[in-house]
Amino acid sequence: MRKVESVQQSDNIGRVSLRPGENASAVLEIGGRWLRDAGTEAVEGVLASIAAQSVKRLEIRPVGLEAWDSRLPCYLLKIADYCTAKAVDLDIAAMPQGVRDLLVLARAVPERAGARRQRERSSLLVNIGTRVLGLAKDSRLLLVFVGELILAFGAVVRGRARFRLLDLFIFIQDAGPNGFPIVSLISLLVGLILAFVGALQLAMFGAQIYIADLVALGTVREMGPLMTAVIMSGRTGAAYAAQLGTMNVNSEIDALKTMGISPMEFLALPRILALVLMMPLLTLYADLLGILGGAAVSYSAFDVSWVQYYNQIVKAVDMVDVAVGFGKSVVFALLIAIAGCMRGMACGRSASAVGDAATAAVVDSIVYIVVSDSLMTLVLNQLKI
Repeated sequence: MRKVESVQQSDNIGRVSLRPGENASAVLEIGGRWLRDAGTEAVEGVLASIAAQSVKRLEIRPVGLEAWDSRLPCYLLKIADYCTAKAVDLDIAAMPQGVRDLLVLARAVPERAGARRQRERSSLLVNIGTRVLGLAKDSRLLLVFVGELILAFGAVVRGRARFRLLDLFIFIQDAGPNGFPIVSLISLLVGLILAFVGALQLAMFGAQIYIADLVALGTVREMGPLMTAVIMSGRTGAAYAAQLGTMNVNSEIDALKTMGISPMEFLALPRILALVLMMPLLTLYADLLGILGGAAVSYSAFDVSWVQYYNQIVKAVDMVDVAVGFGKSVVFALLIAIAGCMRGMACGRSASAVGDAATAAVVDSIVYIVVSDSLMTLVLNQLKI
């Protein structure tokens, strides 16, 4: 049995033979078995032989060709590309009809420029310069987008914005009620975590009652709007970028411009309005669930009754704290929608560009959220609010 297997393995070879002809011509003979696991000479060696003989006309013939799959057309395609680049006359009329048809199909549509990613090693300074130029480009893109958005909001105020109310309601449904499950889960768990982390320290001083202050203030002012924003950046912001990016790939945005319809008003504006309207409500809902999560921990693990917990929250939290969280949620919603729509409308013309746009939208959203939250917290602290 071992002897038979070795014979089969030795026969599983694709043979290539280049014979010189007259008048700078050559014949490339293809034989043997051209299957996926077949061994054969590297195509670079064949191309080097063709170049060494200064061949002007190349004919490819099958000689003892037993079996073949996609490996043979792929092999011949590289030879055909070389012949096209070097102005070598190629004759494949003697090859099987299936091979010829696959070669014609493979070369019918040229490869799109920039579709193939080139990985080149570059120095540290080049990488730094590329990042700086990219940052400058993104900053300019953001300024242009914000300017067009301000003009679009002005059109809304004047009653001249061109978008469909049905689209607005659909985006409200998607950004609001459809986001309840994930917001509920994360907010409840964040409330539980805050209560446990604070209670472990407060219990050392017998001050478990102040778990309510910690959870309520932390959730209402910071964690509620912040966690809701992070959730919506990964859920809704990425969706906006993918939707608009796919429209850009399909030339739908170009079609709107051709018809004289502003893509900013028709596509971006309803999405931004929907998220700005729904984000504060989701934040209030997240605040409630976070506080309930802290109450469950206080009652079950630290013997703080529901009434005590409620009374302590009423003393610790006032409408100013609620207004601070509410205002942060509006800012976060605007930043998430801007990042998602901007990246989607500036997307490239390939499927990989859509994925890159969705990724960039999430990254930009989170950066905007963290930076803006830090600035607002500093300002509010200085104003004693």
